[in-house]
Parts: sequence; structure tokens; C-alpha cells
Amino acid sequence: MRKNIVSLALSAMLFALSVSAHAQQPGKIFRIGLLDPSDARTSAVRLEAFWQEIHKFGWVEGNNFTIESRFAEEKSDRLRELAADLVRVKVDVIVCASTAAALAAKSATTTIPIVMASSADPVGAGLVVSLAQPGGNVTGVSNLAVELNTKRLEVLKDAVPKLTRVGIPRATTSDAAVSDQLQMKEVRVAAVALKLKLEEITTRLDSKALESAFQSLKQNQVGAILLVGRRFFAERKRVVELAGKYWLPAIYPQKEYMNEGGLMYYGVDPTDNYRRAAVYVDKILKGAKPADLPVQQATKFEFVINLKVAKQIGLTLSPEFLARANKVVK
Repeated sequence: MRKNIVSLALSAMLFALSVSAHAQQPGKIFRIGLLDPSDARTSAVRLEAFWQEIHKFGWVEGNNFTIESRFAEEKSDRLRELAADLVRVKVDVIVCASTAAALAAKSATTTIPIVMASSADPVGAGLVVSLAQPGGNVTGVSNLAVELNTKRLEVLKDAVPKLTRVGIPRATTSDAAVSDQLQMKEVRVAAVALKLKLEEITTRLDSKALESAFQSLKQNQVGAILLVGRRFFAERKRVVELAGKYWLPAIYPQKEYMNEGGLMYYGVDPTDNYRRAAVYVDKILKGAKPADLPVQQATKFEFVINLKVAKQIGLTLSPEFLARANKVVK
């Protein structure tokens, strides 16, 4: 009897060891594609948050996944070409850093899963059928950019005494993003509700044209500047310089403007969005379908004020207003 028990125990141990050894054998190495309208340096902080979250789920680069990164270097007309390249190398999932990137990816494939790390209005842009039921190969996180522009207008009105006119530079690029158009529609509605007049001005993105645009806005007596979408992201340093030169309070849609000396940023916490996108990538690589994963909405927001810049342009901000900020740079 004892011999039988020992024999059974040894058999069980050997079976367990064989299963363990089999589980440890290298399996498929997945390819995670990244499609970003910006560049590696600018996106480094957000991507670091993404990869940190991925690692928490047991994914190890070179062991069970590899990375295929494609950066458009702020040349949005390259996104379609880069998306097609990711499809050619047969990635298992494409992570997109903007609405434009997601649209390019969707035009390149209807089968490879696409995870949005940031999208202004995925339903309005035609990326998904609805947030609750995406219905195709696209899911991810919405950054609520359309709704946030209303909040930015409210912030400007609270910050600038007796504000009546807000300037909005518009780029004359032929590839105006769908998300930018959707956002402007909402901004115009919000301006009416807040009793603010919008002064929209189209401009090229070269330094001389930008200077002329800001000069015109100042001459038209705008009291503040609202930037919408990503059109000016590549020229953010110059835009911030001009806002300071013409003493115009400005609020920006991307946090990176603050690194160039911007006055105010109000928006989502981009690193949180990327962490949540990583969760979806993990689920998809383990068998989940994008159509079954509801599009999530951003839940963490940031309000950053550069008090030093406010003083430089002669803008006095009340203690109550400053208390609303997550961070005040002095």
C-alpha cells in the first residue's frame, strides 16, 4: 500500500514538473505596435508609464513581446504610411497616441486590434460605434478633449477680469484633423453660453506667419488665447513666446506647453491614460476582442499654473483661483 502511495506521489511530482517546464518554454513573441504623431523624446514620459504598466502583467521585452515604434515627427501626413508599415510587419496590436493616429490605423486594417491611448471624440470621429459597444477593432481611452475645451474657456474667463473676446489661432494645413473640427464646433457653442466672442484667425505654422497672427489678435483686442487640438504642438515653443511677447494669457491643451513656459494647462493626466491603455493591450494579447472592451473615459485631470509667467504678463490671479490648481509653478 505504501509503495503504491509513494509511486503515485512520485508520478504526481513528475507530472507537475513536466507541466511547469512546458509552461516555461518560450511561446509566441507578440509584437506591440506604437503609432505616435509626435517624436520619441516628447512622448517619453507617457510611454514610460505605458511600459511600466505592461511589465506589471508579466510582459518582458525580448522574452514574450517586441516593440515596433513609428513616430510621425509632427508630420501628420505620414501617419497613414506608418500605419500601413505596422500592418506589413504584422503587429498583434497597434497603440495609437491620438485620434489622427487611430484613424490612420483603422484605414490600414480592420482586423488588427487598435488601442487608443488618447482620442478627443472617438464616436464623432467614426472610430467606434459607441463608447459602451465599440463594435469593431478599435477601443481604448477617450481624453474628453471636446468637453475640456469648454472647461478651458471657463478657466480663462475666471482668470482674466472682464474677458469678452478670446483669440483662437487656426492652422491652414490641408490635413486638418477631424478631432480639431469636432472640438471647434463645441468651442463655438460654449462661447455663446459663456457670452464670449471668438476671434478665429488662420495662419501657417512658420515663425513669421505666427508672429503676424498674434499681432492681429492683439490688434483685435482679444483678452486671452485658447489653443485647440494638436495643430500647433510642433511650434509650441514659438507659440508660448508670442503669447508672452503680446501679454496674452493663454491656456493650452497639452501639458508639454508648460515645459516651454506656458501660463496654464488644463486637461487629462496623460500618463494615467497610457496606463489604462496598457491594461487593454494586456487583455487583447491574452485573447480579448476590442469590440467587447468599452471605450473608457479619462478620470484624472490636471490644472497647472505658472505664476511666474502670470506676473510677467501683468496678470493677477486670486488666491482662490490658484487654490484650484494641482500645481502652481512659482
